[in-house]
Amino acid sequence: MARHEGPDEVIWDITYACPLRCVHCYSESGRRPARRLSEDGMLRVAEAIAAMRPEGVSIAGGEPLLIPNLIQVIERMADAGLKVAVYTSGWLMDHDTARKLADVCDKVVVSVDGATPEVHDRIRGRQGSFSRAMRALTILDEVGAERKSGGRPPLDFGIDCVLLQSNFQHMELFCEAIASRFGHLRFIAFGAAVPGGLASRPRFDEHELLTEEQINRLNDPDHARRLRSLAPASVMVGTTDNRILQMHPELIARGFVFNALQIEPDGEVRAMPIYEGTVGNILTDPPDVLWKRAKARWSDPFVTNVLGPATTMKQWAEAARLIDRHFGSAAVRERISRRPEFPLPS
Repeated sequence: MARHEGPDEVIWDITYACPLRCVHCYSESGRRPARRLSEDGMLRVAEAIAAMRPEGVSIAGGEPLLIPNLIQVIERMADAGLKVAVYTSGWLMDHDTARKLADVCDKVVVSVDGATPEVHDRIRGRQGSFSRAMRALTILDEVGAERKSGGRPPLDFGIDCVLLQSNFQHMELFCEAIASRFGHLRFIAFGAAVPGGLASRPRFDEHELLTEEQINRLNDPDHARRLRSLAPASVMVGTTDNRILQMHPELIARGFVFNALQIEPDGEVRAMPIYEGTVGNILTDPPDVLWKRAKARWSDPFVTNVLGPATTMKQWAEAARLIDRHFGSAAVRERISRRPEFPLPS
């Protein structure tokens, strides 16, 4: 039986509001209008996503836990049979929220970008964010224990770490020191930062995007095996260079496609998840039409011409900037022009 024509995954940045100011933020959250819909509007987006029948939905941001009716929105999709994952900094996590998320979510992911407060707080842009993330993981661990003792389905929760030059050396520490603190932790996912949003700024590639040597190490099977050996046996450890997010013409031709649709807070749909440029709004345009428009962008001559020669991270970043300016609206180009230099002048 042929699979339906549509995305395998939907990523919904449900708000651009955020208490943190991450140096690599793909969505520039906390630095721009939240663009959050009304409660009714969010439920309509949830229903439109459900109608697309993806295999999974990732709720991200910004900070999803800032949404008062988040659980109701997730329930709308879960009731339609979708697996929903929530990505959070953990800043606002409490026991009541964790219990509600455990009831409706397939997975809860806490973003931790350093195994020490000094590194994590610098990357996340707010002092105390590491302690908040550890507290969130502790709460999720306690809720996981509650569910196990009560004979309920386990809570699938874990850590997502965006790898930069300044935290690359922390992978082993994550597996040894962080993972062992939480008895019910299910996974740690290490993924290379990609040149989207603030991470596409000039010079960010030189200072923070992974070097080719680091990417080669990340992809080394021996390195992956060592990380797994350092973590508790119950914790899955995954690594990826995230190159599939590039949507390189060569990879697409070989069938390595990031078959995902990304939705901005107000329902605008991006043609390619890490790049600027929308193809309509899920509240006003038929989902199948949006998907066809998105797929057409993958083979647009401008896209293939600038991505085709991009083999290094630096070249990818240069191509991303060209794509963002070419397909972004006037408002997007104006926002790009306001991005602070990196690194900040001393």
